[in-house]
Amino acid sequence: MKKVALYARVSTDKQTTENQLNELRAVATRMGYVITQEYVDNGISGAKSRYDRPSLDAMMKDAVRGRFDMVMCWSIDRLGRSLQNLVEILNELQSIKVDLYFLQQGMDTSTSSGRMMFSIFGALSEYERSLIRERVCAGLQTAKARGVKLGRPSKMNDGMKQAVVLLREKGMGIKQIAKELQIGIGTVYSVI
Repeated sequence: MKKVALYARVSTDKQTTENQLNELRAVATRMGYVITQEYVDNGISGAKSRYDRPSLDAMMKDAVRGRFDMVMCWSIDRLGRSLQNLVEILNELQSIKVDLYFLQQGMDTSTSSGRMMFSIFGALSEYERSLIRERVCAGLQTAKARGVKLGRPSKMNDGMKQAVVLLREKGMGIKQIAKELQIGIGTVYSVI
């Protein structure tokens, strides 16, 4: 007999998860599944990470402990809003052999068609990550072409260089200069 966990979420306190849970309970009963736990996040956006959603986090920890074989959710958007966040959850559950069932989408990863959909989600997520990477690289190239200096701002200016030289001429050691001017030892060496 398959042990299942139900997960429900609503974004505002004015909404209720009862409709989601009632439908999921009915499906679990019809399929002969045993509901081991219901996890509910009330008034929390789906865009929040797992760690900002206490019930989702508890569910994921219980999944690792082997307390159920499947997570049943009313809709994909109840589990996660961003594709990347959703795929992370799907991957983690899949790695510990916990299946997912989404009622509204008719997706069940314990079936071959459900696993195919899961693979498509993974491919879409990878595609999204590579598009983001390409846009970031293009932005950096554009900034460099405009002469924007990238990286952490440097404290080193002409005044700082003169201070290093002056302190060294007065006989101060490298470590002392670095400590006095609050710069790295390597920076002091590069000036000298």
